[in-house]
Amino acid sequence: MATQAELVKKLREETGAGILDAKKTLEEMGGDYDKALSILKAKGIAKAEKKSAERTANDGVIETYVHNGKVGVMVEINCETDFVARTPQFKEAAHAVALQIAAMNPKYVSPESIPADELAAMKKTFEDATRAEGKPENIIEKIVTGKLDKYFAETCLYSQPFIKDDKQTIQELVKAASAQTGEKIQVRRFVRYALGEE
Repeated sequence: MATQAELVKKLREETGAGILDAKKTLEEMGGDYDKALSILKAKGIAKAEKKSAERTANDGVIETYVHNGKVGVMVEINCETDFVARTPQFKEAAHAVALQIAAMNPKYVSPESIPADELAAMKKTFEDATRAEGKPENIIEKIVTGKLDKYFAETCLYSQPFIKDDKQTIQELVKAASAQTGEKIQVRRFVRYALGEE
């Protein structure tokens, strides 16, 4: 069985938390590694989101991925410094995002990047279809919200469940990488080519 020092070290490596924070959280959880990991990840993501709002990410990498010579992806992923762009955590996140784009073919980075007129038209289509089904007015908005969420999960990279762990969205994967590195990380843009497609 792992010693407390080994568990603290492992927690630090996985979350980027300080030694005292990792040790204190592990003690508070009665030595339960999984609970301590979950709490430290949540704290790290909250901290990263706060930092993220105040900072700009102008460094990073252009990650490429080609699958069997049939599908190619180029994605720009930004962080704040060249130092973080070279870390294993950042590179791993960039590669995971490129794989996701190759496999799932999203159209947009996030729901916020969908053109307003296209989003309004999609919402109206869902509303009209729901009314045509004879649904009561008081639940139409709830149904439309559910349909929009499903549409986002199909067309928006950040809303898609990660292909290697469907309990996590790509946005959550990016936030976790941001928490681990302590810097703002974001997907700026991407392009995907598939052989024979326009």
